[in-house]
Amino acid sequence: MINFSEIFNAIFNPLKSWAEQSQGNWNLLIVSGFILVFVGAIVTYALHKKMGKVDERTKQISLNSALIVLCVVILCDVIFPKEYMWQIFFLFKYSLAFLASAIYLVVRYKKDFF
Repeated sequence: MINFSEIFNAIFNPLKSWAEQSQGNWNLLIVSGFILVFVGAIVTYALHKKMGKVDERTKQISLNSALIVLCVVILCDVIFPKEYMWQIFFLFKYSLAFLASAIYLVVRYKKDFF
């Protein structure tokens, strides 16, 4: 029987030990999380603004984008550990969700306009 908690601990324990080695590593992890959240949110917002006014086509794209955000948040809740570094993984969870939504919006934009 596969024990998923051991697999996830094997993946995230090296990150935890690296972050706890020095204050610089910890700060690097936090800053990279904040940068990813801000970049993801800004790109997603800009692409939503670029779609234009709400109509039947853009409403469907917005709903699919929101669905992708929800799915990535739920997937990250399942994957990321809850025992340690919860705030750090909280940043990465939402940054991944925003970036996934932004990637979907870029693909739709290129497909529709190029």
